[in-house]
Amino acid sequence: MFVNLWAGARGRPMGYAAFYDLVKRLRRNTGVDFDPHWFRHTYATRLLRAGTPIEVISSLLGHASVATTIDVYGHLTVEDARRALEKAGLLTGKEVTW
Repeated sequence: MFVNLWAGARGRPMGYAAFYDLVKRLRRNTGVDFDPHWFRHTYATRLLRAGTPIEVISSLLGHASVATTIDVYGHLTVEDARRALEKAGLLTGKEVTW
């Protein structure tokens, strides 16, 4: 995703250390405190909200266990739960018979 433009093997992928040095400079120069790992959390949450199966998300993130994906990346809100229940027809105001 990020490539070396000025040093080392130009045009090649940035290594972890080089990328994190860039992040530290950006934080210092902008005053915005962020962590690039937040993008991973946002990606996983957006996939969950879009209805992507948790097994697919877990695989995309490289997790060995779906439980890790759910526990660490499942940043869903009460509103997300409401939408899922409405979509499933469980909040229609009608009595559900089992």
